[in-house]
Amino acid sequence: MFENKKILITGGTGSWGKCLTKYLLSCNTKEIIIYSRNEFLQVMMKREYNDERIKFIIGDVRDFERLNESMSNVDYVFHLSALKHVPICEEHPYETVKTNIIGTENVINAAINNKVKKVIGVSSDKAVSPYNLYGMTKAVEEKLLINANKKSDITKFVCIRAGNVMGSNGSVIPLFISQLKEKNEVTLTNSEMTRFFITLDEAIGLLTKAADISVGGEILVMSMPSLRIKDLITVLAKHYGKKDSKINEIGIRPGEKIHEELVSLVESYNTYRLDENYYLIVPEIMKDELSKFYNDFKNFEKLGNKSYNSSTNLLNHEGIEERLRNGNFI
Repeated sequence: MFENKKILITGGTGSWGKCLTKYLLSCNTKEIIIYSRNEFLQVMMKREYNDERIKFIIGDVRDFERLNESMSNVDYVFHLSALKHVPICEEHPYETVKTNIIGTENVINAAINNKVKKVIGVSSDKAVSPYNLYGMTKAVEEKLLINANKKSDITKFVCIRAGNVMGSNGSVIPLFISQLKEKNEVTLTNSEMTRFFITLDEAIGLLTKAADISVGGEILVMSMPSLRIKDLITVLAKHYGKKDSKINEIGIRPGEKIHEELVSLVESYNTYRLDENYYLIVPEIMKDELSKFYNDFKNFEKLGNKSYNSSTNLLNHEGIEERLRNGNFI
């Protein structure tokens, strides 16, 4: 579907953007526009990929005019740009709003102006029953993107929700490895904390799946493994620590949850299993349109009356080790 297409990626110099770019280059894409505000990362990415199909544009999603001119003749937009570090977002709330909410509205309007075929927005498990500001802005971002389907008959908007991505910018795994190597001691906020974890390749698979199958208005969720962070540290310590490695429990940081959710109890009544790997959440505002397309969801099992959270079906040490090996961390 991406062959000979022009694609723009906001926040394209991040770990998701670089991995997505690599995938798109393999699809014989006509042009990939990396839209971001960090010129150093753009220079480094240009040297690394060295492909004339990649075009770099310095710009911020807060700048509508720059976005609008950058989307000329673009077929698909992957909206990855966001402020996402939970404590930083708590400390700088309006800066987070300007990037994650106002920036998303700018992406929407620029895409509609330029008759982009489809916009794929990246949300987070933290958008579900949000407790921190980052999660709240992502919940609003979802609402904006889904609602945007009512504004255009040409441009379609879809969202994906993901948990933590192994090795992405800000991921705890490189931090834990570094702490074990340097101090043989890891800081942990709470010993009961659990999280969803997927590899970068799985995250890109979720993005491209949403781009491929969606008709506009869907929120797509991958069935993701979860783990107890304490168990993750134990496995990493076996490979990078010494016999007397320690865990220093420092307490929950501002805005953190013990467990995360990918689907809330309220949403579960409008959530369907597409296949063994993916769930489809049907937002109320798009219920009629999506029901017509999916034949009233007669062929799909409803999740129904239960949330999908990270506290259940936890990986054991062997399962964690396998995923770390798949992600090339051990």
